[in-house]
Amino acid sequence: MGLSGAGRRAYTKLFTAAANYSSFSASNEMNLIKQLRERTSAPIKDVKAALVDSNWDIDAAQKELRKRGIVLASKKSSRTASEGLLALAQNHSKTALIELNCETDFVARNDIFQHLALSLANQALSLDNSHFGPQSFQDIRLNLQHPKINGETTVQNAITEVAAMMGENIKLRRGYVMPAPSNGFVSTYLHTSPQPGLGRIAGILSLEVDGDKTHADALQRVGSELAMHVVAAKPLFLTKELVSLDALENEREILKSQAEASGKNQTTIDKMVEGRLRKYFEDVVLMDQKFVMNDTMKVKAVLDNLSKEVGSSVRVVSFLRMEVGDGIARQETDASESVAQAA
Repeated sequence: MGLSGAGRRAYTKLFTAAANYSSFSASNEMNLIKQLRERTSAPIKDVKAALVDSNWDIDAAQKELRKRGIVLASKKSSRTASEGLLALAQNHSKTALIELNCETDFVARNDIFQHLALSLANQALSLDNSHFGPQSFQDIRLNLQHPKINGETTVQNAITEVAAMMGENIKLRRGYVMPAPSNGFVSTYLHTSPQPGLGRIAGILSLEVDGDKTHADALQRVGSELAMHVVAAKPLFLTKELVSLDALENEREILKSQAEASGKNQTTIDKMVEGRLRKYFEDVVLMDQKFVMNDTMKVKAVLDNLSKEVGSSVRVVSFLRMEVGDGIARQETDASESVAQAA
């Protein structure tokens, strides 16, 4: 039996209202998903699941996401984190450098991760010890000022919260604080830098000058070039006198074995070892290395020329080179090779 004219009009009106309500609800849901995603940076599927479980209450869903994320971050804390960034901060008296690790380069490019790294470096300026690890830093208070994560908390809580947001293992691996010399300054260079204060490789170098710093421009120019040299040339020691006995004896033993394989007499072998030791010093000692900006001179000659230019003796007090994941990838490779050899 067909509907009357009035019945058809009532049915059409009811159907239209239901369709409009459905459309309105879907639009609201998408809007809430978008808002919560912007607030938390969590994956869309996790955002929607939290909203559904919280009956589309966005504040309750945000709280639920945070709880889930912290639990997940704890479960992922044993996973290898060899990507990340170095963050550098300076004031008039010291320079701080920290390494913050994550699992993927994708997270390292995230602005929340980068904000955390820079905040950690700035906070490290308050420390007095030159080297520090996560244990000595985790309870220090940190003030974050990012739209998606802000307020005062501890270093450890901040790292855990960002790990929860990113869905990866995030770790503060190490840090270093270099004081500025009483009559000099610290020069820095960051390689592969996504923004000021961040990079994947860092060179830090402390220069001291006798007398006043009237030629600051020349000192800063050469200081920056030497910091770049440290990144490129990878020196291990400042001078030959500072090469450790263990490193020297180990290298001497290797060179001696290589020379003896030539079958030559002992006198020739001794000369070969000494000649190759000089080459070793040129490879690992900063003062003996060829300057990367001009390989016709050594770093020592660069400093001698600078001293003449400014009219006072200029010397390197200390230097540091740090690279993201340095040592972590090698350990993983060694482990895999051991498994392969065992098989």
